[in-house]
Amino acid sequence: MSKYEKGKIITGCVTGIESYGIFVTLDEYYSGLIHISEISNNFVRNISDYVNIGETIKVKVVDTDDENYHVKLSIKDVDYRINNQRRTRIVETNEGFIPLKNNLDKWIESKLEEFGEKNSD
Repeated sequence: MSKYEKGKIITGCVTGIESYGIFVTLDEYYSGLIHISEISNNFVRNISDYVNIGETIKVKVVDTDDENYHVKLSIKDVDYRINNQRRTRIVETNEGFIPLKNNLDKWIESKLEEFGEKNSD
């Protein structure tokens, strides 16, 4: 009997992202691959839009190879985010680094004053 049963939802840690899929570590022995075709029912343009390396996710077991300690996985139709937070794209603004330029001196001075108050206590 396999340690990971087909159809079961388990957790794993994303260890790699390639153009063809997501590598996931399940425990000290087993690892798995979520093939790009098992990520979404829709077209997947960029796998990094779905997961991050180091992220713990829920995955569905599709098949198990106990001899090689390998599991085929899927996140299709699975609420795979543990904390239900989705990454949002960073949108570049016209301001660029202007807010940093305008506020950096004030922020540094404020922190120096804060440190000075702590050191004088």
